[in-house]
Amino acid sequence: MHDLADAAQLPHTEESVAGRETSSPEKTERRKALLIEPLPESNSELATLFDESVWLVNYAGNNETALNMARLQAYDLILTNAATTCAEDVEMLRRLRAVRPHTRVIILTKEWVPGDILKAIRNHAFSYFTLPIATSDLHDLIEHAVEEPVWDDGIETIQGTLQNVVLAVRCDLKTLDRLMQFMREVPFLPPQESEDVAFAFREIVMNAMEHGGKFDPQKFVEIGYLKSKRMVMCRVKDPGDGFSLDEIRVAELTGPLVDYAEQTREGKDVELPACALGILIARKFVDDLIFSEKGNEAFLIKYLPPEGAGQIGTN
Repeated sequence: MHDLADAAQLPHTEESVAGRETSSPEKTERRKALLIEPLPESNSELATLFDESVWLVNYAGNNETALNMARLQAYDLILTNAATTCAEDVEMLRRLRAVRPHTRVIILTKEWVPGDILKAIRNHAFSYFTLPIATSDLHDLIEHAVEEPVWDDGIETIQGTLQNVVLAVRCDLKTLDRLMQFMREVPFLPPQESEDVAFAFREIVMNAMEHGGKFDPQKFVEIGYLKSKRMVMCRVKDPGDGFSLDEIRVAELTGPLVDYAEQTREGKDVELPACALGILIARKFVDDLIFSEKGNEAFLIKYLPPEGAGQIGTN
């Protein structure tokens, strides 16, 4: 946040309003976006996601043309074309970084391929969407692109394989939104169950960022994803002292979420520790929720159906 400038002091001699020079407010320069689209008119819906007062939208026919345009001028955001593969877009992203290291790239693709999401995260894509694109989510991330700090300091890959991924995630809500979009694109469960797990995961990560990291963007939450044939486990470790065992026990012994909600609607005074409601919500949507002794590490476990599939990593 910028400090306000000190108010200018008027001279002692009186001056007529007509005699004063008034300066018009400075216009904020619009952000530049580049959409990779061979036929811009055929995909005008994407262009409508950009607020014209904030964004100036240009078009490139393909990835190579986009790279050449980016060499000539800096763009704040590039959206790839869904007709290209994630591998092709990641290759463009690698080449782009050599000339424009701070340009954010959102990858759009027709279908998910095992390994795509980890490739996108490892190469610092700002986000990743498969068709059909959830335009409201994409619009929100476009808005975040204006507000976020430098794109490459929010989600870092510590390690990644087909079954085991470990990330460091900055303690702020906009970075959490980006992380959740990557997670939504992993089809390891039927849609409804996938949404349930994502909801529980978000609650635990938000608890870690708020109570462990104090939403300090200089601090990071460690996120682990482990997949076997029969289960998916997400591990969340916050940088703080963790929840006390009393807080965790209160949450574990609290009645069903619906009972808590009903008591709240009736105006009853139900007191829960700061972390307890998040734990209560998360517990409802996963098969197991386990905490470390210190209380700063949580393990969310969801058992897969026999035909369970989905891998987020790559060798």
